[in-house]
Amino acid sequence: MWNMMCDVMPTISEDSISQRGSQFTGEDANFEQLMVSMLDERDKLVESLRETQERLSDTELRLKEVEKERDSLQRQIAANLPQPPLLSPLP
Repeated sequence: MWNMMCDVMPTISEDSISQRGSQFTGEDANFEQLMVSMLDERDKLVESLRETQERLSDTELRLKEVEKERDSLQRQIAANLPQPPLLSPLP
């Protein structure tokens, strides 16, 4: 039985294995470089997102301060403007 299987099984050339190994090594290197590039890009995007969130937070805080200042100025203007005289009804 063993002899029959040996006769049927194709022979494997060691040269083709080493060629495939070198081919995969090149592909692996390209894949690894792609992964490194993607991780670098992700890190840059995460950093940019964090900076943008900080700027948004600062801008929202400044907006609240400006709205309070606007409301205060509107109250001061309303308090200091002379009131128009009331019109009396015509006889």
